[in-house]
Amino acid sequence: MKKTLCIVISLITCFLFCFSAYAAKKEDLNKDKKENENRLNQVNEQISSIEDEKSQAQAGLDASQALLVELLANVEIIKGDIENKEAEIEEARIDYEAAEAEERRQYKTMCARIKYMYENGNTSSDYIEILLKAESLSDAINKAEYAEKLYEYDRALLENYQASKERVAELQASLDEEMAELQEIEQEYEEQEKNLNATIEEQKRTVEDFSSKLADAKSKAKAYQKKIDEDNAQIAKIAEAEKEAARKAAEEKKKKEKAEKEKAKKEAEEEKKKNEEGPPEESGEEPTESPKEDQPVSGGTGQEIANYARQFVGNPYVPGGTSLTDGCDCSGFTMSVYKHFGYSIPRNSGAQAAYGRGVSYEEAQPGDIFCYAGHVGIYLGNGQIVHASTQATGIKISNALYRSVISIRRIV
Repeated sequence: MKKTLCIVISLITCFLFCFSAYAAKKEDLNKDKKENENRLNQVNEQISSIEDEKSQAQAGLDASQALLVELLANVEIIKGDIENKEAEIEEARIDYEAAEAEERRQYKTMCARIKYMYENGNTSSDYIEILLKAESLSDAINKAEYAEKLYEYDRALLENYQASKERVAELQASLDEEMAELQEIEQEYEEQEKNLNATIEEQKRTVEDFSSKLADAKSKAKAYQKKIDEDNAQIAKIAEAEKEAARKAAEEKKKKEKAEKEKAKKEAEEEKKKNEEGPPEESGEEPTESPKEDQPVSGGTGQEIANYARQFVGNPYVPGGTSLTDGCDCSGFTMSVYKHFGYSIPRNSGAQAAYGRGVSYEEAQPGDIFCYAGHVGIYLGNGQIVHASTQATGIKISNALYRSVISIRRIV
């Protein structure tokens, strides 16, 4: 019996040593895991910030490209107008040359007719003198009007052709002026296109720079997540080993209890005459500790917190802000809502993701904090959260699963 007891004691000592070793290893792993979780949260906040900046830069690039598309369309339109204007100018030039040729032809015809009339005695020398001394057709017409020597038919024809030629000349001048204006607009558009292309190239470089930073941050996040997963895997193995050690310890404990019961039974039989009932058997069971509960905190219920948070929908998002009315960011929003009910929670989203008590999505209740990569919001129930989303959308209500949930924390 003594030999068996010694073996049991040795086994229990061995198990206790194993538990101690497991506990030390588990503590180191949990510490390493916690450090990597903090690093991951910091990197996720950087990723969120870089994504916001990249989104703004991309929006600027998209706007510039839209302007460029509109400008290129305008350039094509103005080029079409210039082509049409060139055709109009060419047509006016042809019309002017035709009018000028017709005027010369008519003038020669008139001169021939006057000569014929003179040779046949139908006009005076004054008529020929007016034509010969006139400095121009216009001068000839004016002199003819004052002298009343030209026939109405000839004067009407000359005036008609001259007026036609002048109208064409005026049209040419007008078209040339319009062409100059169109060419000036085309030059302005080309200059705008050049400047806009330069701006777009600069914006592209900015977006590419953010993309590079984002890729680097995501690479770090992936490395930290991998280390966390490795720590979790080792912790799970230790937990399994602890479970197996506990099972073996329980078996040995039962064996010990059985041996002690047999010993007690034997002693009871020997002392049967003195004590008919026999000594009480030991149960061997050790009292278990009840799980520790979070200390209650005075303040509003989760539903009251959710209802209070909902009323600020529509207010602005301000990076670094904590004002529920004038503007706040995601963690400033959750912190200020809880502060209203007397709860003090950390300022940044990474710390909030490790604060309070973790619950599953199935256990989520109104007022719980939903934590994402670099972002947080307050659960309203029915699969919805209220959160300070972005500068573009402000405080809004969204589907709770609109992005991957990292953890859910219960403060109340």
